[in-house]
Formats: sequence, structure tokens, C-alpha cells
Amino acid sequence: MPLPQLFAAWRQVWRSGYSWQALRGDIGAGITVGIIAIPLAMALAIAVGVPPQHGLYTVLVAAPLIALTGGSRFNVSGPTAAFVVILLPITQQYGLGGLLLCTLLAGLILIALGLGRAGKLIEFVPYPVTLGFTAGIGIVIAMLQVKDLLGLRLAGTPQHFLDQLALLGQALPDFRPGDSLVAAASLATLLLWPKLLPKVPGHLVALAVGALLALALESLGLPVATLGERFSYKVDGISHPGIPPFLPDFAWPWQLPGAHGQPLQLSFELFRQLLGPAFAIAMLGAIESLLCAVVADGMTGSKHDPNAELIGQGLGNLVAPLFGGITATAAIARSATNVRAGAASPLAAIIHAGVVLLAMLLLAPLFSYLPMAALAALLLVVAWNMSEPGHVLHTLRVAPRSDVLVLLTCLVLTVLFDMVLAVGVGLLLATGIFIKRMSELTDTAVLPRNQLQSLGELPEQVLAYSIRGPLFFGAAEKALSVLRRFNPEVRVVIVEMSAVPLLDMTALAALENVLHDYRQHDIGLVLAGVSPRLRLKLRRAGVQRDNGRLAYARDLPQARAKALSWLAAQ
Repeated sequence: MPLPQLFAAWRQVWRSGYSWQALRGDIGAGITVGIIAIPLAMALAIAVGVPPQHGLYTVLVAAPLIALTGGSRFNVSGPTAAFVVILLPITQQYGLGGLLLCTLLAGLILIALGLGRAGKLIEFVPYPVTLGFTAGIGIVIAMLQVKDLLGLRLAGTPQHFLDQLALLGQALPDFRPGDSLVAAASLATLLLWPKLLPKVPGHLVALAVGALLALALESLGLPVATLGERFSYKVDGISHPGIPPFLPDFAWPWQLPGAHGQPLQLSFELFRQLLGPAFAIAMLGAIESLLCAVVADGMTGSKHDPNAELIGQGLGNLVAPLFGGITATAAIARSATNVRAGAASPLAAIIHAGVVLLAMLLLAPLFSYLPMAALAALLLVVAWNMSEPGHVLHTLRVAPRSDVLVLLTCLVLTVLFDMVLAVGVGLLLATGIFIKRMSELTDTAVLPRNQLQSLGELPEQVLAYSIRGPLFFGAAEKALSVLRRFNPEVRVVIVEMSAVPLLDMTALAALENVLHDYRQHDIGLVLAGVSPRLRLKLRRAGVQRDNGRLAYARDLPQARAKALSWLAAQ
């Protein structure tokens, strides 16, 4: 792929022109989205089991790199809620080092998908599959927040949804009222503030309300868990609460600690174990980013380059782990906010990363006072919006039963097992249903009355059929088996195929079996109306003209003449 295509979004900006007004729009949008991204990035990092600064590192490195090299003018990338269900098990099993190494591998896969021009293939993921696993992810994320919403201390680390429910039930009697009050106040602010003053980001107000309430409750003797109590960093051997107020260092992922605190042992076996999760990350990142680009295109009237976007996402996920960044992808919420705030180019996404950088360098000590319950309330709202309950209920009401089955299967499997299994089973179900529907479009029947008139009077030794629809592995055998059902007096069969758009190898094999049976019974076959493309495919497969056995006819009158000449010769 030529290098200039990496900068497809910037070439669009250059061709359409860039003005001072566009620059002002980018600056305003970048500041707005950057303010939104700060607490969200930290909360999502905590949700996947790593310290909050790694979410900020992701924005600092991946977001500007993807904006520079990607194919969408308005996508804003960073940590997203969709990845929680994939990344959390990786962190639990392989630690921070394993998570970053898996992200790096996913970046390589995304680059390969972009170079292979697979951007359009993502469009073939059925809507029920996408809606099912995103709704399931929302449910899982919401359940993961219950612990911090209620201030619970779980007895272990749950690996599955049912384990999570069991441990929550055991810990529920020990809930802390301080955390619960902060969570309730933050959640109420998140829900009510947009209706009162929508121009001010509601989640910032909610976090401020939660932090002030936590300080007040602490003074009354009700403890509230904060980010500074849960996380810390070391400088010269001295531990400090919260997140570090400086830039990340370069480090190879395998030099970082694994699940047991020791550096990873780089091996082929480790790569083999991480390859499956990396592929899942890459596919979800591709789907999420390209859906986000489509939404942004619909809001702005622009057009993104899907392959360039995949390469940009791959480069971002390849480089970010080297500086402590976790998996990044474009987020619909941030990108839509970016558009509504007046963004005109990828510069807005770069400015948003600059805002996060300034906040990390200047305000890091203040982040220590953020209550974990308030961050959990923020993620609870994100999970609700992500699950799209309105769309799910509407689809369940109006969609065909087969699509409802696919949606519910993906949702349940995502919640009870994992997203990889859910998407795999969902795609298999959707594919099977599609094949069944397509096979129902293909049939073989006696020629309809209007086509029989063009044939005129036919002797009893000649039969005429018409095949309508694609002849592929799901329909070929059923359609062509009809050609074997006739009385022994028939000597010639005419098959009208002008309504057949395609043939696959299964259909060719079935047709060869029909020809073999006809030769044994001394029956001739005339194929009428076959398109030049399909005729060429048949001849390459060995289905050649054979006088008295097989012929091609341009139309039905020519097929009739050929059939009568064969009868006369016999």
C-alpha cells in the first residue's frame, strides 16, 4: 500500500481547504473532548485491571498517532468500554506485560488487515451480532462496577459472570454506606445535569460532586475509597498516592511484570497463547473504529478510508504499548462529541491528547481524591449507553425470529462466557440463516407459460425447465435434483438459466452428476440463456459441447431447434 494513503484523512482536509474558522473549531472540539477523556481513560484502565495512568498514556500516544495516519477526519481514539470484557481476563492471567504484548500483536494484525484491504469486509458483520455482543458487554461492565459502587471487598478474583455474582452476594452484607452515598450522588448528577446545563460536561460535575461528598463523609467518620488509596507509584523507592505526574518511559512489554509480578518470559508458547486474544482485540477494534467512522460520516457528510483507518489503528496499538498504553480504538461517544463541538480535521484529536497531557502533568495530585464509587458510576452510565436497551427491545419486537435468535445468542454468550465465543457463534448462526434464505430463492420448475409460448409446441420426448436463483452449495443439489425426475420416454431436456447469477464448485459437481446420468440413459441436455461469464466457467470445468449430449443455446427458440434436430437424428 503506498505510504501517502496513511494520511488519507489529512489529504481530504487539504483538498477541501482549511480556514481559521476550522482551526478555531478544532481547538474548541479538542479541548471539549480532552476534558471528557481524562476521567474516562482512567476509569477504563481501572476496569481492565491496570493502574489509571495507563489509560492516560493510551490517549497521549495512540490518539495523536491514529489521528495522523488514519482514514477518518473525525474519529477520536483511546481506551473504550467495549474492550473491558476482553482485556480484563488477559490482565488477570498475564499481568500488565501480557496485556501490552497482546495489544502490540493486535496492532500488527490491524496493519495486516489494512494492507490486505479488509476494511470493507467489516461491513459484512450482521447487525444482530454487533448489537448482541455490545449489549452483552454493557451488562458485564455494569456488573463489574457493583463492587466499587457499594464499596465491597471481594474474597477473590472472579473469572466469569456467575463467579462475579456469587462473590458479590457473599460480600453484600459488608457494603460501605459512604461509597454507596457517593455513588448515588454521582449517578444522580450524571443523569440530571445534562438536562440542566448540557454545555458543561456532566461527568466532570459528577466527579466533583462525588469528591466533595467523599471529603464531607470522611470528616463524619464514613470512609470512602479513593483513587489515591487504591493506586500508587514509586519514585526513588518512595511510594506516592495516585498517578505519576510525568511522561511514561519506553519499555518492551515483556520486560514488564506478568500476573505474578515477575517479568514475562518471552517464548513461542506465550505468543501462541496471546495470538487468539490479540486477534479478538484486532477484530473488535476494527469493527468499533469503522462503525465509529460511519457514524461520523453520517453526521458530517464526509467519507472515510476504511483501509487507511485500519492501518492507523494498527500503528497506534503497535506503538502505544511501548510507552505503557493499553488497547485503543475510536469511540463513538467521543467522536460524536468531537463533531458536535465543531471539529473540522484530525487536529482536534491531537489537541484532545494535548489537553490530557497538561491535565496529567498539572493536576495529577488532585486525581488522588477522586472516589472509586464516582468513577464506577461514570462507567455504569457508559455501560447503559453502550448496551442500547432501546435498540435491543425494538429489534426484539420487529426483527425476524432468526435475527432475534442471533442477537440473544450473542448477548447471552458474551455475558456468560466471552465475546470471542459470542461473535464466532453469532457469525456461524447468521451465516447458516443467510444460506438457508438464499437457498429458498433458488428453484427449478417447469417453464412458466410466457416462456413456453416462445418454445411453441414440443414433442413428448422433450422437457423444458427453468432454474431461477444462485446455484451454490446451499441450493445446488436441491435445484438440480429436479432434473432427474421425469418419465423414461424423455430424450432431451432443455434448461433455461438466464436467471442464474452464479455457480460454485458444488453446483458444477452436481451438474456433472446430472450429465453422467443423462449419458447413461441416452438423454441430451440443452442449456439455454447461460451468461457468457457462467458459460466460460462451465467450459473451464470441463462441461463442454458434445453433439447429441450437451449443447449451449442463446435463447429458447434456438434450444428448441437444437432439441428437435437431435430427435430427428435419433
